[in-house]
Amino acid sequence: MSHFIDLGVNVDHVATVRQARRTTEPDPIVAAALAEQGGADGITFHLREDRRHIQDRDVELFMQTVRVRTNFELACADEVLGICCRLRPDWALLVPESREEVTTEGGLDVAGDQGRIRDAVKRIADHGIQTSLFLDPDPAQIDAAAALGVDAVELHTGPYAVAADKHDASSRDQTELELERLRSVGRQITGHGMRLHAGHGLTYANVRAVAAIEGVRELNIGHSIISRAVMVGMKEAVAEMRRLLDSVSLLHLHK
Repeated sequence: MSHFIDLGVNVDHVATVRQARRTTEPDPIVAAALAEQGGADGITFHLREDRRHIQDRDVELFMQTVRVRTNFELACADEVLGICCRLRPDWALLVPESREEVTTEGGLDVAGDQGRIRDAVKRIADHGIQTSLFLDPDPAQIDAAAALGVDAVELHTGPYAVAADKHDASSRDQTELELERLRSVGRQITGHGMRLHAGHGLTYANVRAVAAIEGVRELNIGHSIISRAVMVGMKEAVAEMRRLLDSVSLLHLHK
C-alpha cells in the first residue's frame, strides 16, 4: 500500500537492549519483519563507528530480509561508507556522530563543510543510492544541501519534541515557534525539489503536528515505537503509529 506519509521505523534500540547483555536477543531483524507487518514503509538502522547497538551482522541481514525500503543511517566515516556502498540500500542518511552522545544531538553542518560531506554524498550517489542529510531547520543548511544535489533532507525535530513534550502553558509558544521553523524550512526544501523527511523525538503524542506539515513525505521514528512495543508488541506498536499518520493523510485528502 502506498501512503500519503511514509513511516520509517528505526530499530536501533532493539539492538540497544540486546547489546546491554551482548547476547542474541531481542533480534532487530525479527523486529524489522514485525514492523513491516505493522505497516512500516521503510526500516532505518544506524551503523555507528563504535557499534554501540546495530552490528555489521545486522546490516547484512537487513539487506537480505527487509522487503520495504532500507534506510542506512551513517556518519561520513570511510569504513562505514564502504559498507553502505557495498550493500547498496535504497537510502543513505548522513548524520553527525559523536561517541560521547546518547543519541544524535543535532544536524550536519553542511554550510561549514570542508569537503567531507560533499565527498560522501558523491561516493554514495555513484553507487546508485539515494541520499538524505539530517539537518537542523536552518535556511543556510538547506541551501547548502541543495547545492550538493541530495535527494532529501530529514529535518531534525528534536527541539520541537522537547517543547511539545513539556505539556505546560509556558512551552506552548515555544512549541509553535519550533513548528513554524519546520514549516518554513520545509517549504524551502520542497522548493529546491528535494524530498522532505523529518524525525527525532517524535512520539504518539506529538507526531500529528509534524505529519500535518505541508510537503512531508516521510517520518522516521524509533524510540517511541520501540518503547510502545515493549508494552504491546512490535506489530501493534507500528500499526498504531501507521493509523495516526493515515488519519492526518485523510485530512489532507479532504481539504
